[in-house]
Amino acid sequence: MLKTLGRKWREKIEFGIFTLPVLICIAVAFYIPFAMTIRYSMTKWNGISKHPKFVGLDNFKQIFTGDTNFSDSAWFTIKYAVLYIILVNVLAILLAVLLDMKLKTTSWLRAAFFIPYILSLVIVGFIWKFIFMQGFNSLGESTGWDIFGLSWLGTPGLAFISILGVSIWQSVGFYLVIYIAGLQSVPEDLKEAATVDGAGPLRRFFSITLPLLAPSITISVFMALTNSIKVFDVILSLTGGGPGGTTYSIAYDIYRDTFQNNLYGYGTAKALILFLAVLVVTIIQLTFFKRREVEA
Repeated sequence: MLKTLGRKWREKIEFGIFTLPVLICIAVAFYIPFAMTIRYSMTKWNGISKHPKFVGLDNFKQIFTGDTNFSDSAWFTIKYAVLYIILVNVLAILLAVLLDMKLKTTSWLRAAFFIPYILSLVIVGFIWKFIFMQGFNSLGESTGWDIFGLSWLGTPGLAFISILGVSIWQSVGFYLVIYIAGLQSVPEDLKEAATVDGAGPLRRFFSITLPLLAPSITISVFMALTNSIKVFDVILSLTGGGPGGTTYSIAYDIYRDTFQNNLYGYGTAKALILFLAVLVVTIIQLTFFKRREVEA
């Protein structure tokens, strides 16, 4: 009995010794900064002074009542997130179905679609900025097509389309890989049985393939949702928030207030709101799609 208790305590002590460094790292990297974020969100601080001024919930009141930049950037982020999630997943599923076929160039096409994802969105943004400003002018002069003469980064509506298109072009390869892996896990005997029963390609896709892709859809929608709500780097390099601040996302608005206007306390309050919004939305999304997986 005593030996058993001694062994259990020894195992608990060993477990504590091995897990303590990990817990310390997690606390230093996440919990302590998060607690400091909550503290600074209730202060008026320029990031330099040693004694931030405590203002309570005044920052949050100003954000929700008098900050039009925040409301405009929130609306931009919502539009961007909805369109990005729908378009990138639909396009990735269609491409995955095509590239799952036995084609001679399948391997090359998969690599071609995935290569842009390796590049940073900052680099991609600068590349496409050059294309929109210089490459399209040259194409317009050589082809005479009016579409190349449009101000893709100087008009609010076209700038939004440009950001959305560049983001999808850069990231579709990542979601493509997820859906290809999901398609390869679909049992072939189910497809063959459906074919014998007279089901056509579309019926097989919507009745068998798509329901069995539910786990892949859950992962892809989750990744697309979190990435789109936090969109920042492509805006920074492609439009810089222009024209006239019409392409500010919430993350870019936080960056502008914090690092350009030196409103560290105010920007921290916005960052905390963004964190809570991402947390709530992702929990709802995962709960909904997990239920769909069970039904499928």
